[in-house]
Amino acid sequence: MSETLSAETLNAQSTHDPARQLLRHTLATLAYRAAKTLRECPAGFADFRIGDGSGGTRSPVEILAHMGDLFDWALTQALGQERWNSAAPLPWAQECERFFAVLTKFDDFLASDAVLQRPAALLFQGPIADALTHTGQIAQLRRMAGSPVRGESYARALIEVGRTGADQAPPKIEF
Repeated sequence: MSETLSAETLNAQSTHDPARQLLRHTLATLAYRAAKTLRECPAGFADFRIGDGSGGTRSPVEILAHMGDLFDWALTQALGQERWNSAAPLPWAQECERFFAVLTKFDDFLASDAVLQRPAALLFQGPIADALTHTGQIAQLRRMAGSPVRGESYARALIEVGRTGADQAPPKIEF
């Protein structure tokens, strides 16, 4: 797939574009799963590590900061002004707020009539897929830290396009 779009293709895009709508549903899904993974973490979890720290895993707060960076990057790509920034991790609560704020900002852009300057497929395969992977990493680290996230039938979860903040519907069927 070409990264360069013709003016005709760009002008034909709208908020009714199925690919754009799928991106928005994916962001809502990510928000739901991330909210479940990030809430009620035990004290000290933000800095939890596997191994001795020399070449081991990143801490949960470092992973979460990277997830925020991914959506800052996604928005710059969507605007046609691609730029990467590696933010220093904030304290856990602030980093959680930052992640959901930038996720919502990106979703707001997708909900607008603004022209998407990057193909939807590339936005999915880069920052969005990466953030889904990192949400799973944080869930695994919670289990290793002795605070597992309960499994759920995610196909039955109430996931709403546009709901990209930390305030998500309660789980319907956990196990």
